[in-house]
Amino acid sequence: MCTNCGCAVTPGMIEIHNHDHEHPHTHEHNHEHLDHEHSHQTLTVHEAILSKNERLAERNRGFFWGKGLFVLNVLSSPGSGKTAFIERTLTDINSRLPGAVIVGDLATDNDAQRLRRSGAQVVQITTGTVCHLEADMVAKALPEINLDQVKLLIIENVGNLVCPAAYDLGENKRIALLSVTEGEDKPLKYPTLFKTADVVIINKMDIAEAVGFDRELALNNIKKMVPQAQIFEVSAKTGQGMNQWYQFLEQQVKETSPKLTVK
Repeated sequence: MCTNCGCAVTPGMIEIHNHDHEHPHTHEHNHEHLDHEHSHQTLTVHEAILSKNERLAERNRGFFWGKGLFVLNVLSSPGSGKTAFIERTLTDINSRLPGAVIVGDLATDNDAQRLRRSGAQVVQITTGTVCHLEADMVAKALPEINLDQVKLLIIENVGNLVCPAAYDLGENKRIALLSVTEGEDKPLKYPTLFKTADVVIINKMDIAEAVGFDRELALNNIKKMVPQAQIFEVSAKTGQGMNQWYQFLEQQVKETSPKLTVK
């Protein structure tokens, strides 16, 4: 995953281990390394990062359970309508299932500003060069939310179908969202993300016919990659199919978090 794009070893990632003092190199050493040595070092760093993330994700999960929170991790590519889908969800069900959002973006807080229109609490995480959210980032954002007023926490991950798939954030459900404009073969091209999804959302169904979307082929591809996932065909713009999604979401909240009472 991130060993391919390099974000696992970017300065943004290393800041977690930053020191206030310098470490002078007073010893002599040889900088000649073989290619296979570089590959081994990168793999070791990547594995260490994922191992640490898994521990922190479990800590998040315990915290969420203790607070009686139901948490979604929503992943998609840029332009799929992820923000519109989350905004519509929060706006429509906020009265009976109060929500909050943690938004991850490389730059700008445009999505966060948009989501505040729903009336939900919103916290922005600007990742810079890091193309995914991590459990530690989520944990650091939580104190910015009044969790006593929240039953549903939605994490809008960075728009990317590769790196975020490797990082557990402690969520109850992982949501993979694709739009009809992206092509029916999206699940085949990005198998890791779709195989780890609990729910697949097909968005922008209101324009499916106009863009020549092959619904049956898309559904077959999804079921081939992730047969256990619940599939919803929706339009965040028109509201098509959203009620079925809300019913599913509210039922899941009741089953997964018995402490919660959906109004």
